[in-house]
Amino acid sequence: MIFLPYGAIIKYNIPFSARVFKRSGEKGASAMEKKNGLKGWLYLLPAIVFLGVFMIYPLVDVFVYSFEEGYNSASQTFFGTGTYNYSYVLHDPYFLQALKNTFILVIITVPLSTTLALLISLALSSITKLKHFFQTVFFLPYVTNTLAVGLVFMILFKKTAYSEGMINLLINFFGGNSVDFIDGPYWAKMLVLCIYTVWIVMPFKILILTGALASVNQNYYDAARVDGTSRTRIFFKITLPMISPMVFYLIITGFIGAFKAYSDAVALFGVDLNAAEMNTIVGYIYDMLYGNSGGYPSYASAAAIILFAVVLTITCINLSVSKKHVHY
Repeated sequence: MIFLPYGAIIKYNIPFSARVFKRSGEKGASAMEKKNGLKGWLYLLPAIVFLGVFMIYPLVDVFVYSFEEGYNSASQTFFGTGTYNYSYVLHDPYFLQALKNTFILVIITVPLSTTLALLISLALSSITKLKHFFQTVFFLPYVTNTLAVGLVFMILFKKTAYSEGMINLLINFFGGNSVDFIDGPYWAKMLVLCIYTVWIVMPFKILILTGALASVNQNYYDAARVDGTSRTRIFFKITLPMISPMVFYLIITGFIGAFKAYSDAVALFGVDLNAAEMNTIVGYIYDMLYGNSGGYPSYASAAAIILFAVVLTITCINLSVSKKHVHY
């Protein structure tokens, strides 16, 4: 609203009642906005309280614990403060092994599962007969119990005194030597863990990408076909840019989920992951709290803060990259 000087009001003969009505209307709108804003905060209050009690407070508490040296959870006492907990964790061979395993898992499984999910989604989108049947088949591993899938993988890969395992039978059929994928060399165990992780996470990605592909406007494809555009060019110029928000969403959540992996390793190699050299960062934190080497909440808190910093950094990098390449 533009307020005119008194001379202009007389010159343009603006009625006084109109001026008063505009100002009173402006005050009424401001009061209404404040009222609506208050209602919005009231609606958000339960979620804010929930996040504060179960997420923000524990995070702050863990951050404080990570600097308390020799913290005893029973007596709620500690003998000093400093960065010793971080130094201990970063020099602990078990943590370094868990960090290595987690990074290998992240680097291999996230790109591989996303790429495979995209290819399978494209294939499912092009199927006309039994389309929903195949979508259900590919989604089944997502609703199957993790430990049940791990048991199946142990039957496929584990070499015992009574059986070589189905995978070893295939290797032997093609002239190769049997490999103990569960209790054998490190590379074999990591290979099984990566395959298992991809198998577990891929159905959800297929579901998301199939929905994203179905939402692409068919007019773009029709226009491209009229111009004689090849399928490869259609994919890179139309399909991929249109579903890029979903692709980046899956990449970001995939990185976060892979860094928090723990149950996958337990399903394959049991609870003593340090002995199997297949522990993850989350598994290390759990061991420091409740495992055989448990009773060290300060070390567990330091490891948790390190994991939080790593995940936050990678997430911020992914978000910055997605803003440059995703067109909403």
